[in-house]
Amino acid sequence: MPVTFIGVRHHSPACARLVASTIDTLRPAYVLVEGPADVNGRIGELLLGHDLPIAVFSSYRDDERRLASWAPFCEYSPEWAALTHGRAAGAELRFIDLPAWHPAFAGRSNRYADAELRYADVMERLCRAFEVDNVDALWDHLFEIAPEEGLAERLATYFDLVRGEAAAGESDTTREAYMASWVSAAAAAAGDRHVVVVTGGFHRPALVRALAGSDGGNWPGIPEMPDGALGGSFLVPYSFRRLDAFDGYQSGMPSPAYYQELWERGPDGAARHLVEAVAGRLREKHQPVSTADLIAARATAEGLATVRGHHRPGRTDVLDGLASALVKEAIDVPLPWARRGTLEAGSHPVVVEMVAALSGNRVGRLHPGTPAPPLVHNFDAELERAGLAGAEALELDLTRPADRDRSTVLHRVRLLGVPGFQRDSGPTTGLDPVLREHWTLRPGPDRLTAVIEAGAYGATLADACAAVLGERAAQAGRDVDALAVVLFDAALSGTHDISDRALADIEGAVGGAGDLGPLGRMLTVVLTMWRHDGLFGTARSATLATVIAAAVRRILWLAEGVRGGNSPADAGRIGAMAACRDGLRHAGRALGLDREAAVETAGRISTDREAPPDLRGAAFGFCWALHDEPSTVDPLRGVRGAFVPGSAGDWLAGLFAVAREEVLHSPDVIGLLDELLSGLSADDFLISLPALRQAFEFFPPRERETIAGQVLTRRGLSGSGRALLRTAGPDPAIVAAGMRLDDRVDAILRREALILGTPPDAAPTTDAALATHAAGSAAGAGAAAGPPSGAATAHALIGDVP
Repeated sequence: MPVTFIGVRHHSPACARLVASTIDTLRPAYVLVEGPADVNGRIGELLLGHDLPIAVFSSYRDDERRLASWAPFCEYSPEWAALTHGRAAGAELRFIDLPAWHPAFAGRSNRYADAELRYADVMERLCRAFEVDNVDALWDHLFEIAPEEGLAERLATYFDLVRGEAAAGESDTTREAYMASWVSAAAAAAGDRHVVVVTGGFHRPALVRALAGSDGGNWPGIPEMPDGALGGSFLVPYSFRRLDAFDGYQSGMPSPAYYQELWERGPDGAARHLVEAVAGRLREKHQPVSTADLIAARATAEGLATVRGHHRPGRTDVLDGLASALVKEAIDVPLPWARRGTLEAGSHPVVVEMVAALSGNRVGRLHPGTPAPPLVHNFDAELERAGLAGAEALELDLTRPADRDRSTVLHRVRLLGVPGFQRDSGPTTGLDPVLREHWTLRPGPDRLTAVIEAGAYGATLADACAAVLGERAAQAGRDVDALAVVLFDAALSGTHDISDRALADIEGAVGGAGDLGPLGRMLTVVLTMWRHDGLFGTARSATLATVIAAAVRRILWLAEGVRGGNSPADAGRIGAMAACRDGLRHAGRALGLDREAAVETAGRISTDREAPPDLRGAAFGFCWALHDEPSTVDPLRGVRGAFVPGSAGDWLAGLFAVAREEVLHSPDVIGLLDELLSGLSADDFLISLPALRQAFEFFPPRERETIAGQVLTRRGLSGSGRALLRTAGPDPAIVAAGMRLDDRVDAILRREALILGTPPDAAPTTDAALATHAAGSAAGAGAAAGPPSGAATAHALIGDVP
């Protein structure tokens, strides 16, 4: 069984050369490649004649998880060399790894994530032994810029060291057992002809051992997706940027543009190109790069190569030389090629441009005959139908049916994450009266890739968009603010009804929400869209109806459990009670909500002394506003019983927020409030003033004018409410402080018998003398304030109408 195993590092030019030369020499019957076995029937699509880089994109979705995975190929990928040279040699080509959706790949978005990186302790020891910074510098030193003689032996030794004697993880063991079954079957089928196996070097030792103990076997089956799961694999254009380890790619080599040059021109040509690319990019950015700088950089790179024992300058030699010559300031962040990972924040601008120059801007292109998922064709047809295929700036009038239809298409594309569709302005919630949208459309080379990848969600824009929204709803969990955004995006995209699973997720999220504020905000938006939104077609939507019913129930349940008898007014929970009132008032009957039970719940809250004052006031207003027979409600008794001087403002804030209309049209209630507030002591009034002013802000200016007029009439004073509210004078807090000072002066004068009827020969104390002086000052302040004490109270509470 002549089987040749070639362990490789993915996207290594040195390994790609070894694979190509081995296949050209052996002319094998079978070439087996680490790759998704479920694509074996479509390997011909890979070889149509694409411009690389490209990738096999695999998707999977069921009720429990969603997976997206890529298996990328560029010209210097060993797997690509195996496919192209294997076809030229007349070999049978097979991918031998498990499908990307298999649980063995859980947590990985890239099939070719280097296995040795999962065994970092071994790599650290090797890096220390060879005195290099990281695995990329080690690899270049041992293989990419080293002589080609003995490459196969060095690779085998290297991967044997990486693998060591430690047992592989469960994921690798499962995959290796499956790959070994393919190798055994190919060896048996090939007879005396050669078989070449190209896999990640980490797997090579295990596959060699497995074949030694095998008696052959039949071709293994390909695992099938579970029932109910959706997914598949398609080719997508890829880019060097996505291949670059500095951009977060999970495996392979950094700086793909450099390694492309290394593949095409060898180490010397790649070094020259690197210097030219960096100099050209910096000059395009108007950064000074002189000939002297480049000479110094090259000399430094050659010197570093000699010191480091390199036959030719490698990537890190040239980069270090360039950094030495071009970066004049101190560097606060380590050079990115001195470690492995993405660029760190704070990297020097010149270093950032150097990394970008080495990454390159190459983008792959698929052959026109490449099969595509149905979404690609639907996407093109929808854009063509709506006249959105080109680059332009759009202004859409959402009141016009044609523009609204174009807006729906654009929002579906936006939600799928397709680049080149930017919404510059437009409505952001279901409450703002914005009826125009501005979009900027810029077609780009990465659009096709994004649409193919979005095809994992569905065959049409509408279906895919609904699936995305359902996934986002599930991810929102109990974050009802995020859920509100999802629901409004559903309205913008014309997704009025979503899947039963997504609906259950939404209902569960609302039913499990733990904060009244966000829940009330969401209910306000959703109720408005359910009642009125003919613009986006969400009026009477079944999805929104479910949300409304769940939110009303949850708000009442949460409100009854709130404790904190002395806590200040909270606008969030007050707003939630107001939203709940509107939900019952406008949708309760249509949605079958129990209004009577809701009123009973609010009644319990309104009398619960452990509940915060603002919530008690809101609950009292809730009962008043929703009572079947409002005329039978005795608000005077309720107000008088609940009015506590120290928390009057907080209680009134809740009442006014939920029962503003009822209060405004009840002169007796306003009269009682005037009586109660005027009866407050100066100290209590000053303490309560901020909360009282906040409470009266729930009335708009015209309604505050109405209240002021009623107060004046009740006191027998002439003039309009507007004149009272515009009274010139100091800040209301100063007025209140003056009133408090008046009370203190009066108290001292009485104590010292200096008021009318006091014996004239009584000698005033020092306090009395001071009080007499203060009385004159207070009188002056009162004269400046203007209105009598009753009107001053009204002004302090509801004044300053613009």
